[in-house]
This record gives sequence, C-alpha cells and structure tokens, in this order.
Amino acid sequence: MPGADLDLRAIVGAVSDAADHALALWAGGETRVRQWEKVPGHPVCDADLEVDGLLRASLGAIDPGAGWLSEETADTVHRLGVSRVWVVDPIDGTRDYLRGRRGWAVSVALVEDGAVRLGILAAPARNEYWIAQAGHGATRNGRTLRAGSRTLLTGARVPAEQLPRNDNDLVMVEKPNSIALRMAMVAADEADLVATVRWGNEWDIAAAAIICQEAGAMVTDALGDPLLFNRPRPTAFGLLCAAPGIHAAATERLAPRAREILGG
Repeated sequence: MPGADLDLRAIVGAVSDAADHALALWAGGETRVRQWEKVPGHPVCDADLEVDGLLRASLGAIDPGAGWLSEETADTVHRLGVSRVWVVDPIDGTRDYLRGRRGWAVSVALVEDGAVRLGILAAPARNEYWIAQAGHGATRNGRTLRAGSRTLLTGARVPAEQLPRNDNDLVMVEKPNSIALRMAMVAADEADLVATVRWGNEWDIAAAAIICQEAGAMVTDALGDPLLFNRPRPTAFGLLCAAPGIHAAATERLAPRAREILGG
C-alpha cells in the first residue's frame, strides 16, 4: 500500500484528470495532435508531453519527496536517492492513440524500495480504470479481478496479431497496442499469456505488473526471474506475464530463446 501519508483518492483523481485530457485531445479517434518520431519506429505526440507535464505537477504536489521516472522526461540520478518513485508512461500505446484506436492507456505506478506498491491504468477510450495496491487486490471499474486457472500452455490465449510458427498451439485474441493493457487482460482472465524477448522499460510495465500480481498472475522477466524497479538502468530483458498454472511451462519455452538472444 502506498505510504500512509498519501491520499489514494487524490492520486486516482490526478491520473483520471490527466487521462481525461488525453481523451479530449484524442477527440473520438480524430486526433489532430502534432506527432513525430523520437527515434525511427518510436512515435511521440503533443499529448504524450502534455499528459506527462500534468502528471508530474499533480503527483509531485501529492508526494513532493518522491522521485520521477517517465518515458517523456529526461532521467536523472535523483530518483536513485529516494525511497519512493513515480514510474509513468503518459500514453502507453501511442500508435493506437494516433491511429484512432482505443488500445492506449495512461500508466502510473508508485515504486517503493524497488517494489511496486500502487498501479493505475486509465484507459478512458475504453471506459476502463484499473487500480491495484500491494496486498489489497486489483480492480477494473471497481470489480475485483482474478487471473485464469489454465494449467495447459497449449491453447493459452495470447494478445497477438500473429504468432511464431513454433507457437502455433497458442490462441490469438485482441491485441491493444499498449503492453500494459495486454498484461491487464491476463489479470482480467481475458488472456492467459503475454511474453516478449526484447529489452523493455520499467514505465511500460510497472503499473500493469502489480495489477496482474494482485489478481494472482505471475510476472517475471523472460528468464523467469523477478522484476525489480527503479534500477540505475530502468530496463528489463523481456517479460513473461501469465496465469499462474502455465507460468512454469511458458518459462521453459521462452527462456532458451531469451538466452540465445543474450548470447548464452
């Protein structure tokens, strides 16, 4: 649970206000915001920066002593010297945001001593608000979430548009561009598995990680090792988010691929 001195209602309100601003700029999918690429293949737009600014101001007022780690803010070493850190992706799923699709979300996590204590995903285009606190469960729009009970990897539902040939025993389901929303689908028993074998950033997954864990899912890196947050280099190699009954089998399948990519 976030520090006892923090007001959960104020935090949720700040995230909701920022998400409403993003929704207004999205304009029912007819967004006209200025867009460009930070690096080839990584789009960003005015909405990313505006939401980032709103959240930094509002969350900073709620917890002035907390550090800040966001996709749209230059990182500094300050966050490494404090116990609590906001980990933020102002718009996770910018491609869907710019294409007028609903698969984007505002992602906010509060990390304390390396562990996520609070996670919020606001997906206003989908009318979905996900909240989880360490030890207090996870909800979507106020309803308690529980990950699925699947025990066989074959037939597992994966948010994907295509699958590798050696994974054709899995079943594709809807894939929002936001990886946080794909992970949240596992928490809601709308998917069984989300997996990647590439380097990713903490802000992509922090909020969704606690939502999934509080719903009973298992979340690790691609090798099956625990995730730690607010590290000097805020990245992790790969992701494995799964219903608890298939996590071991998924790790057995994914880890050799990850080791090959890492060079053994």
